[in-house]
Amino acid sequence: MLGRLNHVAIAVRDIAAASALYRGTLGAQVSEPDALEEHGVTVVFITLPNTKIELLEPLGVDSPIAKFLEKNPDGGIHHVCYEVDDILAARDRLVNSGARVLGSGEPKIGAHGKPVLFLHPKDFNGTLIELEQA
Repeated sequence: MLGRLNHVAIAVRDIAAASALYRGTLGAQVSEPDALEEHGVTVVFITLPNTKIELLEPLGVDSPIAKFLEKNPDGGIHHVCYEVDDILAARDRLVNSGARVLGSGEPKIGAHGKPVLFLHPKDFNGTLIELEQA
C-alpha cells in the first residue's frame, strides 16, 4: 500500500530563519513560502536527491502547528508523508483495520496540489502520518 517517502515535516517558529539556515548553512535548495490557509500553515520545501523536507510555520493562533509548538517550543519533526496509489482505497483499508483518520475522513488538497489525509499518531507508534495521492 505505501509508496515512497514524500517528505518529513518539521515545525518551526520562524520559516524565514529556518529557510536561511537550510539554504545558507546546509546549502539546500529551498522553495518560496506558500501560505495554505485551509491547513493553517505556511510551508517551504527543501529538495533532496531522494525526498523532501517540509518546514511548517503556524498561520494564525488556531493553527495545528501553533499547538504543536506550544508543547514543543523548539519545534521538531511534526509528521512523515508517504505516497499511496489510491488514497480512498488506502483510507478504507486503514479504517477497516481499525486506524483512525483525522478530520472528516475526506481528503483535502495538500501543499503539492494532491489529495492528502492524516492518520492518528496513537495508531502509529506516536507518529502523525500523512498520506498523499501519488
